[in-house]
Amino acid sequence: MLRPLAAVLLSLTLLGTASPGLAAGFDYVARLADSGFRISAKAQLLDSGAVLGEIDPQRQLSPASVSKLYIAAAALDRWGPQYRFTTRLVSTGELDAQGVLKGDLVFEGGGDPALTSEDLWRLIQRLRLQGVSAVDGQLVISQWRFGPVKCRSTDRCQTRTRTDNAYSALLSSAAVNYANWCLDVLPGGRPGDEARILSCDTVEPTTRIDNNVATVARGGDTRLAAERITDARGDVLAIRGQIALKSYPRAVYLASSDPARQTAQTLLAMLERAGVTVSGGSATSHTRPPDNARQLAAVDGKPLQELLTRTLNYSNNFMADTLSLDLADTARASLAEGGEAIESFVDGVPGHGPINLLSGSGLTTENRTSAQGVNALLEAMYQRPALFPTFVAGLQLPENGPMRFIRRGDPLFQSRVMLKTGTLNQPYSVRSIGGYFRTLEGRWGSFSVLVNGTAQTPYLSWSQVLDPLSKDLAAMIRAY
Repeated sequence: MLRPLAAVLLSLTLLGTASPGLAAGFDYVARLADSGFRISAKAQLLDSGAVLGEIDPQRQLSPASVSKLYIAAAALDRWGPQYRFTTRLVSTGELDAQGVLKGDLVFEGGGDPALTSEDLWRLIQRLRLQGVSAVDGQLVISQWRFGPVKCRSTDRCQTRTRTDNAYSALLSSAAVNYANWCLDVLPGGRPGDEARILSCDTVEPTTRIDNNVATVARGGDTRLAAERITDARGDVLAIRGQIALKSYPRAVYLASSDPARQTAQTLLAMLERAGVTVSGGSATSHTRPPDNARQLAAVDGKPLQELLTRTLNYSNNFMADTLSLDLADTARASLAEGGEAIESFVDGVPGHGPINLLSGSGLTTENRTSAQGVNALLEAMYQRPALFPTFVAGLQLPENGPMRFIRRGDPLFQSRVMLKTGTLNQPYSVRSIGGYFRTLEGRWGSFSVLVNGTAQTPYLSWSQVLDPLSKDLAAMIRAY
């Protein structure tokens, strides 16, 4: 079968007419260098290893959230797709004939990155099945595995005192609901009334609320703004704005200042709502439960394959960093130790080269890898048939992925590329991408493009990277 002239010309280029370090196969992406951006890029076929294009592939740059490809691969290698994290309620106390537990009830956080209130209800139900109706002691939240974890990024460090977002959540092995408070805002009974604010988890909020939301006439605009502020007494959730009469509840999510304390407040309220009274209130602990502690209830989380789909599809920083901390073999693990565990896995990836990971999420700009390294990782996972389906399932197809900003470019890019993106804006712009593509002949390829700015370069929008990349990858897809 004769190929179109453009494909023949591209094939000749790939055979070596371009000088090393030039933009062979990445002609459009390379133009970003004219504006002062630093680039590392590589694309290859996975059946033959043929390089279809590259720009300085060994250059060490920040991958931002493309770092999450590494935690996904390392987690699959360690645990396999069906692994589940377990959360337990244990105690050294004795249960009397009336169902009173004589001693503390200890919640042992298992490092589940997707533990939710639904799981807590299941845990409470199983506690009740053991006959427990009251606790003559404290509810103790044990985060002995890790937490609170020292912050390494500006957003997370600020979250200790205040935040207006959910994505900068702090880390603990005993966290619930992604370490976020959730509130439902509902209109009052008539215009001018104060809005009603309820907890998504326990109906009545378990933390203080500063409600400055007014009810406006039906059909009016609903506008909400929220901030969490922390003082000596704990978290205050300040909600302001307006909500239209008869409108549906609006959910508000804000990262908590202390995930273990949030879990304590939430679980205590849920226990009491389920009829299990706790006489001594709640506390948090960094101590591992003693070996003689008896398990009263346990709940397994979702399989790892589901966790990774959420982590990669939605670029969930909390989940990625929690998984990296889970990989660390030491109690009271730090993000650096989690990064070292991932790096240890990467040491076994053929042809990867240097890497530096200070977090699994990529929030830290000090993370470093190269386009060569990302492609080596992608190739290594492609060669593992037991793990590859789960790994690739977490990537987005531009035409129907959950992130709308990638739905652009050539139709072949839209329908034949599976990718993970990474974004940072401070202290400089980072736009990074890595993933797989399928050629017109059905061959698998991998690619990575890392674009980093400097303090002197202008803001870099995603359209400035995705539009040229879609042209370059579409040409490769058509040629093969």
